[in-house]
Amino acid sequence: MVNCNPSRKPHSKLGLDDVRVQDPTLYRSLAGGLQYLTFTRPDLSYAVHQICLYMHDPRELHFTALKRILHYVQGTLELSLHLYASATTSLVGYTDDDWAGCPSTCRSTFGYCMFLGDNLLSWSAKRQHTISCSSAEAEYRGVANVVAENAWLRNFLRELHSPLLTATLVYCDNISAIYMSANPVQHQRTKHIEIDIHFVRDMVKAGHVRVLHVSSHF
Repeated sequence: MVNCNPSRKPHSKLGLDDVRVQDPTLYRSLAGGLQYLTFTRPDLSYAVHQICLYMHDPRELHFTALKRILHYVQGTLELSLHLYASATTSLVGYTDDDWAGCPSTCRSTFGYCMFLGDNLLSWSAKRQHTISCSSAEAEYRGVANVVAENAWLRNFLRELHSPLLTATLVYCDNISAIYMSANPVQHQRTKHIEIDIHFVRDMVKAGHVRVLHVSSHF
């Protein structure tokens, strides 16, 4: 198993160092059902995403994590997503990323959520398709994904004859990623993410998006 970060333990709680489950079909069925539940339960998105990474070869530790999610769902059946009438028409997005968070592949997992006024409209938690060479690159890929979601939502609202008249605010906790969204200078370290850079910059230049900093609290 590859350890990308010297400070990280070589094996995580959801690693592959455990015995295989006796009934992988049951694991996949339960994990698939939880995936559908994330459509209305954004609080489950990250945890469900993690257990779904091992559907091809589930181990007992993964099944234990899945059961904990089921216990959490059983104890929070009253939770639901509510949409309210609001006079606010501003679209706001938040994005974050764990650089090289996967202990097996060193890929990063990004997440975002989009709010229209006080209403949560869209959210996601996914592992990136490629390895990021720096935290700034990982965060910027997350920014690019939330900006793409923003473009879809703005077009959707325009088709509903409710166009947005102000720029979408996208909040990110990485200063370097924010600078890259506005700085037209290309650097050697950013050539491999040039498509994402140009896409976000074009949206910023058109006035559809503003990428701002927000502090993280742990």
